[in-house]
Amino acid sequence: MLLVIVLVFLGVFAVAALLLVASGTGASQQTKRTLTVLDAALSAEKQGVASDPVVDVRKKELLSAVPLLNRFLLKMEMAPRLRHLLYQANVKWTAGGLILMSLAAFVIPFYLVYLKTDHLLLAFIIGLFLGLCPFGYVLFKRRRRFNQFEKLLPEALDLMVNAMRAGHSLNSSLDLVAHEIDDPIGTEFRICFEEQNYGLELSTAMYNLISRVPLHDMKMIVTAILIQKESGGNLAEVLDKVAYVIRERFQLRRQVRTHTAQGRMTGWVLTMLPVILGFLLYLINPKDMSLLWTSAAGIKLLYAAGVMTIIGGLIIRKIVNMEV
Repeated sequence: MLLVIVLVFLGVFAVAALLLVASGTGASQQTKRTLTVLDAALSAEKQGVASDPVVDVRKKELLSAVPLLNRFLLKMEMAPRLRHLLYQANVKWTAGGLILMSLAAFVIPFYLVYLKTDHLLLAFIIGLFLGLCPFGYVLFKRRRRFNQFEKLLPEALDLMVNAMRAGHSLNSSLDLVAHEIDDPIGTEFRICFEEQNYGLELSTAMYNLISRVPLHDMKMIVTAILIQKESGGNLAEVLDKVAYVIRERFQLRRQVRTHTAQGRMTGWVLTMLPVILGFLLYLINPKDMSLLWTSAAGIKLLYAAGVMTIIGGLIIRKIVNMEV
């Protein structure tokens, strides 16, 4: 048994090491080839010699460091969505890396639990939960980044309003926000500003900003800017009122969270209490508690208790979560 576990661990470690080496080697070789082609093209241009090879400097999407997996992901509709999700979470992973991590997090615990308990359903549930952990981490990072974006948004709007009232244009006010406000607002507004400098229309750059940051507040701001562009009006006054609405909504959200804090705590206690209590009872009397996973009736009771605990936690979460 110990030999099998050691072999599985060494195999997974070897695969991960090969993937990391391939990723670093592929990236460095691609960078060297690109720099070589650009240097040759610049030298030929300075010498007045026509160069036969066409220099392709277009951005190419790399969804995985493994070439076979990268070609497979490029054909899938899910891969661009995963890449977009990783960008929104500001996680420096590829879509292929996320899938491989989730697959490894599912297969290894599934095999070990099944090898230990010989229960297929229990091993599948534990493997599925651990396999979804990388996606949960990405969603957590995405939510935290969006929360930070919403927190800094009124300050960015105030800066834009003051800049436009001082005589700056909308484009220069976006550049001012990009340099003065911290990430993630500074990064996103810088991309929007640079897209306009590269020739995109204002509406296209704004729609791209909404696709990168699909927040309700950003949709209001973009709508106000585009309406002002078509019909005219005092954009600084409109953005000032939008900033006021966002601040009031934050204040109302904090009040709601204060009044529902007891309900959220109740949900956490009722969800974690069976697990903690079962662990403590196992420490006190392991023989009696082990009947839950060594007998057929005990396993059925564990499944039923787990399902009811999850359903109860989701119901409490639905009650205390209020959209503001």
